[in-house]
Amino acid sequence: MNIQKVGVIGAGVMGASIAAHITNAGIPVYLLDIVPNDASNRNVIAETAVKKLLDSEPAAFMHKNNARLITTGNIEDNLNWLADADWVIEAVIENPQIKQSLYQKLDAVCKQDCLISSNTSTLPLALLVKDMPDSFKRRFMITHFFNPPRYMRLLELVSSPATDPVFVEAVSRFADIKLGKNCVTCKDTPGFIGNRIGIYWLLYGLLDAIENGITVEQADAVMSAPFGIPKTGIFGLLDLVGLDLIPPILKGMKLALPPQDAFHEVNHLPDIVQKMINEGYTGRKGKGGFYRLNKVDGARIKESINLVTGDYAKSEKADLTAIKDAQKADLQALLSHNDPVAQYAWRALSHTLCYAASLVPEISDDITGIDAAMRDGYNWKFGPFELLDQIGVSWFVDKLKSENRPAPPLLAKNSSLYSTDSGRLTFTDLAGNYHPVQRAEGILLLSDIKQQTKPLLKNGSASLWDIGDGVACLEFHSKMNTLDMDSMAMIDQSIDKVSKEFTALVIHNDAENFSAGANLGLLMKAIHESDWSTVELLIKTGQQTYQGLKYAPFPVVAAPSGLALGGGCEILLHCDAVQAHAELYMGLVEVGVGLIPGWGGCKEYMRRCLQLKRPSGPIPPVVKAFQTIGLASVSKSAFDAKELLYLGANDSITMNKDRLLADAKTKALALSKDYAPPKPYLYPMPGKTAKVLLDMGIKAFHLIGKATDYDVIVSGQLAHVLSGGESDFTAPLTEDDILALELEAFLALVKQPGTLARLDHMLKTGKPLRN
Repeated sequence: MNIQKVGVIGAGVMGASIAAHITNAGIPVYLLDIVPNDASNRNVIAETAVKKLLDSEPAAFMHKNNARLITTGNIEDNLNWLADADWVIEAVIENPQIKQSLYQKLDAVCKQDCLISSNTSTLPLALLVKDMPDSFKRRFMITHFFNPPRYMRLLELVSSPATDPVFVEAVSRFADIKLGKNCVTCKDTPGFIGNRIGIYWLLYGLLDAIENGITVEQADAVMSAPFGIPKTGIFGLLDLVGLDLIPPILKGMKLALPPQDAFHEVNHLPDIVQKMINEGYTGRKGKGGFYRLNKVDGARIKESINLVTGDYAKSEKADLTAIKDAQKADLQALLSHNDPVAQYAWRALSHTLCYAASLVPEISDDITGIDAAMRDGYNWKFGPFELLDQIGVSWFVDKLKSENRPAPPLLAKNSSLYSTDSGRLTFTDLAGNYHPVQRAEGILLLSDIKQQTKPLLKNGSASLWDIGDGVACLEFHSKMNTLDMDSMAMIDQSIDKVSKEFTALVIHNDAENFSAGANLGLLMKAIHESDWSTVELLIKTGQQTYQGLKYAPFPVVAAPSGLALGGGCEILLHCDAVQAHAELYMGLVEVGVGLIPGWGGCKEYMRRCLQLKRPSGPIPPVVKAFQTIGLASVSKSAFDAKELLYLGANDSITMNKDRLLADAKTKALALSKDYAPPKPYLYPMPGKTAKVLLDMGIKAFHLIGKATDYDVIVSGQLAHVLSGGESDFTAPLTEDDILALELEAFLALVKQPGTLARLDHMLKTGKPLRN
């Protein structure tokens, strides 16, 4: 079965967003909904949904052109379109009768080898297919996406004994490779995996905070960073999900779960939450929720609700000073601290982890599926059982016993839930036996490599690993993977070692971000001390190191995901090829801190602009480079990075991050056959003519208020570099000439008070200063 066209029925938030993400894979989609009463435009619901998608933040489309792949219609006039669909996803209201009525129509319209699935999050599969013919049951399953579908990696798959395995395999492979999903097989139980545990956790955290006088800020602060949970914590996530979605979930769980299930302990809605819903405070999509933005004297102030009185007041950062030392120590110290906020964290977390452990094998045959569901459905850094290992299973069980609380059978052995056997990760079952964690074909994780072997080279900022078949992998591992002199030293050492012992190099890490750029703290220290020789050494070292990488006698392939900014972007521009994760946010952003790209970024980006096959003369490429770098443009996806020319035509994109390293390794091996380093490029630069034109544009922007006073100074230096300085179009510049211009401009800017102010503001606030 090959999925080449998809239908989505239901153009609400989830249905429309699912359709958008399918177009991100280049697949055309039919998006259908009902015809509203007295509607002059019978397709208005689907059409309006697509318009909203184009304006949504975060963006649903990886490129706005993907919207053209959606054909909008309605189920009364256009259901017959689905006759050529390979997969039809139902995402209508959670009403069994409405769904079953729709299934009967789909069964008559869709071809027999078309998969039909439901995106339900609450209704069991057995109920959905009740009274449907066997011919329908064989091609029906539940495919539960998490919101927003583009960004949340989890796809829960539920099938029945009647479902043909061909359909399950086809949708699993399509969702994995084309949509970037981690497909987790779930049993047909209420809430499946993610919401069964996740909703329990949210409700316990909510109810306990109200009962014990914990503020929403305190709850979210203690429940997030220490445990690898997103900073939204409990209450921020409830606002994001939408409070109005909680009552129907609770109603469904009450009806579906057996009386003895621990979920019933939290299955009630506090009066304050019902009052919020009644008044339109349903979260971010409403007037606000536990947090809201309120205008005070013309300024937007973040406020939070008092869980006792229901009144709003300015949101204050939680003061966790009392548990500061415990947080620094370890999770055991934090969870055993006698501070009320720490005790809250213990209660909410311990009850959630115990509940998760009690559900094996009811909701999943093993712990790996549950961990994956919470990692990829709720963005937890560690799944429940990985987190238990972080805390210490024996300590956790002993603390339960000290409170006269029973430990779930899974934890009875008091042993780690994951272990390493001969360099391979294993997990335990209820009997205490360990089994290898299985990886799908085509998945290679650096984390697995690191368990199996030791680094070839290592320092405080980077390491070099052998990933097999003659390919080495360079990994950055400083904070935010920022680049410093240790990073440069490791690149140099890696070039030397790979030249002698390997055939290719991949640059990759499995952290959230590839690299946030140069370590600005080191630069600030030198600037404060007026140590200009150190600044010059830092820039020259970076330039020489990146040039060494570019002209190494072996292919270099980068495999980035997340942020690749500033110096992190520059290293990608110097590689032979890039195998990018689809979620790549790449850009030369140095102007935001009063600088210009100094490690060859101007040089390499200018080359890409000059090599565009357009008969446009010498000026337009310079203008293109100036606009992109001068506006600090950052790609909104890897597809957008191609349009911005950060990625080249021969660079490739991987949708599933787990497949990124394997894909990059394959590309590196392909390039290693008969490899020859690139030839030096000559730059025909227009010089003063272009500089005059760019300066005129800068002044015009300044006059209309779109450029600040200091923008003019920074932009002037950038224009000088990109136009080629004092060069003449008839005498092309070498790469070394452009690097010298970068260095000259960089050194001029670091001595300016405006740059110091921008750097200082960025380091303190994480935001650019408009001075």
